[in-house]
Amino acid sequence: MRILHTSDWHLGRMLEGRSRINEQARFIDELCAIVEEEEVDLVLIAGDVFDTVNPPAIAEELFYDALNRLSAGGERAVVAIAGNHDNPERLCAASPLAVRHGITLYGLPKEILEPSLLVQPNQRRVVRGAAGLGWAELHIPNCADPAIVAMLPYPSESRLNEVLSQSLDEEILRQEYSRRVQELFSSFSKQFRPDAVNLAVSHLFVRGGLESESERPIQLGSAPTVEVEAMPSGAQYVALGHLHRAQAVKGAAVPTRYSGSPIAYSFSETGYAKSVILVEAFPGQAVSTREIFLNAGYPLVKWQAKEGLAQVQHWIDEGKDLHAWIDLEVSLTKALLPQEIHLLRQQRERLINIRPVFPETEQIIAESRSKLPIDVLFRKFYQDKTGGAEPEQELVSLFLSLIDPDKDSECQTVQDEEAETA
Repeated sequence: MRILHTSDWHLGRMLEGRSRINEQARFIDELCAIVEEEEVDLVLIAGDVFDTVNPPAIAEELFYDALNRLSAGGERAVVAIAGNHDNPERLCAASPLAVRHGITLYGLPKEILEPSLLVQPNQRRVVRGAAGLGWAELHIPNCADPAIVAMLPYPSESRLNEVLSQSLDEEILRQEYSRRVQELFSSFSKQFRPDAVNLAVSHLFVRGGLESESERPIQLGSAPTVEVEAMPSGAQYVALGHLHRAQAVKGAAVPTRYSGSPIAYSFSETGYAKSVILVEAFPGQAVSTREIFLNAGYPLVKWQAKEGLAQVQHWIDEGKDLHAWIDLEVSLTKALLPQEIHLLRQQRERLINIRPVFPETEQIIAESRSKLPIDVLFRKFYQDKTGGAEPEQELVSLFLSLIDPDKDSECQTVQDEEAETA
């Protein structure tokens, strides 16, 4: 059985107000081509199909078109679960129609799935032969053995409809959350059989995973990290969503991977290779995996023009990073004029941010600050972060005692002398 793992499409997401829908449509085209070329039998979509719980109509249209093309009229199985950005009910609204085409949409962690009723075996269509709480058995044309898929959509406390701990201690909350995820996977995994391809798919954050700035938390209720031991050891492969950097989960008992997002969604992902994972599996055997790299999204790059606007103009003229979104930092001696900004954007439409830097001014500020006492610098820092509030003396003393106990004593002595004089 050949399985393709993808996640975190975030259809409808923008970049600093710029639409990415054309890139997302190209990704869907690329994905469908890969599925056909690699003769994939089952597609796993591990959550965050949409970027918001109320996606634009064009994003929903793109998703349903993708499902239709990927399922190949019911001959290929597709499983999609809800991530933290998805509205579970909205994602699964088309389930009664989708299941007739071999598509399983699964929104909430405690939903009970039903077997296919209107589709019978031997009709060259995917059949959900059996199903229940958190699992489904899929019979797929051209596959001698069924796939049993354990599914755990984004399991926040609110979506589980549970209070996992009365304690507010972060460590206790994390332990209880991880324990509950392990219990759920253990329950779902009881359906695994030696004569089937056993898979698990979820949308969560396994402790130790590498994050990027584009993973915006959207949740109701606590949903901390999960220990790697919570992953189902009975599965042959665990497909995860949530982290946007493609990566294997270290320390997992079985192959466990994040496929990552198909296109870069923030400049923190500059240089990331985007991909999907192809898995080849047979019952009772170790799986083989292969990363297939994607080209649909424009890369996100950072320009640092230390030689000023002339250097930026030179890069534009030579066509540097022509098909990329650009974050520009340019060193200047005077402020940019509006017409200069307009000209830059006119010449390169995907120039997103333009941040002027004034090295001489920064150096003067740094030098002046270096001459200030450490307690004065701390007070200024506190005021910057709190909108001008003055820190209490106990807080200043605590800070000074942490970095230099002697300095705190000196500062306190001076303050005592000033108080006595007053």
